[in-house]
Amino acid sequence: MANVLGGGDGMMGGFPLEQWFYEMPVCTRWWMTAALSASVLVQCRILSPFQLFYSVRTVFFKSQWRLVTTFFYFGPLSLDLLYHIFFLQRYSRLLEESSGRSPAHFSWLLTFASTLLLCIAPMFSMAFLGSALSSTLIYIWSRKNPDTLLSFLGLLVFKAPYLPWVLLCFSLIMHGTVPKDEMCGIVVGHIWYYFNDIYPPLHEGHSPLDPPSWWIRLIEGRPVPVEEVTEETEATEHDNLDVPVDVAPVQ
Repeated sequence: MANVLGGGDGMMGGFPLEQWFYEMPVCTRWWMTAALSASVLVQCRILSPFQLFYSVRTVFFKSQWRLVTTFFYFGPLSLDLLYHIFFLQRYSRLLEESSGRSPAHFSWLLTFASTLLLCIAPMFSMAFLGSALSSTLIYIWSRKNPDTLLSFLGLLVFKAPYLPWVLLCFSLIMHGTVPKDEMCGIVVGHIWYYFNDIYPPLHEGHSPLDPPSWWIRLIEGRPVPVEEVTEETEATEHDNLDVPVDVAPVQ
């Protein structure tokens, strides 16, 4: 049964769609599954969008599940949903794979970004935050791959850092309003990118947004790698001895 359902050497392992699904990193796989499931359940009228949206008032008194479901619902079954699902799975997958397929590190990024978006959402009256979180991941990936060339609709060729702004302009043209959720996602993405990629080289390798050891043990059930502990110990020794440390140039 494990072989049949697991996408391995069993009966179903030969289907391309099955292989594609199980080749996705675990966080991306389950986020995409939850997003599709939410839209199908709403389309079948088993659930209502009013049961999924986020607001501080409903979460504070009851309906705490909205803290999670707000990131799953992208709208009813439509071409717009497929558009969001495509970018979600593509860039979430690329970013998760670039983290070494470490569920702890990528899930920590999702937790940080989600928490920040939940804090920002009431100021802009945003009920659903899936697009905002997706925009966060797209922004982070685009900044980590500055030399990658992309093509939009086969017409426009540009470098990866322009991708979030191209998508923002496309949403503005399609919907006729400024996409507040995507803009908030870009802001959150830049905060993560700054403290994860720009800040550490300027501060002797210290990265304030690295997942704590208890989170790694919780998610992966293993101790923190010896290399990470050694780096932290060496950094502490340098601080105590006031020994200057070479700072890598900012890319």
